[in-house]
Amino acid sequence: MKKIGFIGAFEKTDLMLYVSRILVELQKKVLIVDSTILGRARYTVPSISPSKCYVTEFEGIDVAIGFNRLEEIEEYLGESELQYDIALLDVDSHENLEKFNLENADKNYFVTAFDNYSLKKGLEAIGRMPNKIPMTKVLFSRDMLQEEEDYLNFLSFYYSVQWEGNKIYFPYDNGDSTVIIENQRAAKISFKNLSSEYKEGLLELTEQIIPETRESEIKRIIKNI
Repeated sequence: MKKIGFIGAFEKTDLMLYVSRILVELQKKVLIVDSTILGRARYTVPSISPSKCYVTEFEGIDVAIGFNRLEEIEEYLGESELQYDIALLDVDSHENLEKFNLENADKNYFVTAFDNYSLKKGLEAIGRMPNKIPMTKVLFSRDMLQEEEDYLNFLSFYYSVQWEGNKIYFPYDNGDSTVIIENQRAAKISFKNLSSEYKEGLLELTEQIIPETRESEIKRIIKNI
């Protein structure tokens, strides 16, 4: 099972759902694990009978909420080993970063906007470990200014992170927030009215998670969702 970390204090649930929806169309069995302090997926992913810890299915994606280790999910599902192709882990605390052993994940993304809370609280989740963790920046910004990224680099200097050379940008709001809220209310995932910039970000993320897949195939799926 490929393990992908989505780390930071910025709200990541919808982004992870949208990437997972593409992966499902590519015949991947996908698990999202929300281990965040607020557990936002509990309020945005429909569930018939939510409890403290549970796994629910949404648009072909399994979503696990309230668990702090993959072994807990195995026990909940009655499996000795999770039967998924890809697990996306939403983490916003250093404690859970260690519990899910994201230092050894197949890939890690640091997801942030540029307000001080998202930046500083998000970096706290990385912590100061002996070894630096390679991470790709996923940046939500209105203007995509170099000064913003420079500020992030400055703040992260003493944290255990090694930034990958590439980065992925999403528009902070190009009408996408309205589309995402509408999808939540309708309990569905639709890319129809998302901006071209947001779709391009989803394409880049998917390509990095499953680089063996042709770009044209991912584009076709994004167009049809």
